[in-house]
Amino acid sequence: MSSYLQSVSWWCLTPHLLSPLQLVRAAADIGYAAVELLPEEYWALAKEHGLAIASVNGHDSIIDGLNQRANHSRIARELETKIAKAEQWQIANLICFSGSRRELDDAEGIEATAEGLQQAARQAEDAGVTLVLELLNSKVDHPDYHADRTAWAVEVCRQVGSPAVKVLYDIYHMQIMEGDIIRTIEAVHPWIGHYHTAGNPGRADLDDKQELNYRPIFQAIAATGYTGYVGHEFIPREEPIAALQQAFDLAQLD
Repeated sequence: MSSYLQSVSWWCLTPHLLSPLQLVRAAADIGYAAVELLPEEYWALAKEHGLAIASVNGHDSIIDGLNQRANHSRIARELETKIAKAEQWQIANLICFSGSRRELDDAEGIEATAEGLQQAARQAEDAGVTLVLELLNSKVDHPDYHADRTAWAVEVCRQVGSPAVKVLYDIYHMQIMEGDIIRTIEAVHPWIGHYHTAGNPGRADLDDKQELNYRPIFQAIAATGYTGYVGHEFIPREEPIAALQQAFDLAQLD
């Protein structure tokens, strides 16, 4: 059995494929430990069905993020509020974003992003909340996004130097940018605080119609001793509950 817990991303399924109630019931029945990226008005619904909240966004926005110092005061206020809510609701992770590169060089972007996260790190530590800097691809889905390589985000976390600041390693996005998923996980796993999955290309099911071989990837994650959440963030091609069951079984490693 896997050492980690599994969660499912809200936006991929509701309201276009399942109602909020259908989603939480299905997730609980299948055995998921959590849901994530759900609007605040549904936090109570998740808790009522025995589901934790694995992550929500810590601040706005993907484009105007931490790599621009002009955004730091706004983001600091947003993170302060979200950390307090995360502590109250026992939300494990708050997702943070580098923002678009806008011709900024890597060293400057890393330094600014680390400075921005440093402002909230102590509060996050005290609250037992992890700020996870999300890796996104800049090739297909998020043009010009700065944190589009693992080494970039790891260096940000190294400069912050807080156990409450880690990387959100999105397997789908990093397959597009880098590949070499298992070796990367083995090399940088101490810096990883959360995982996301999806099939590539297309961000669909974790099946044999896409290029990632997820079973050994999950085995590699488990082998690191990781005990956090692996969040499935894919859009099912067909019946959504069957797709959630298939992904859960694949990652469970029974």
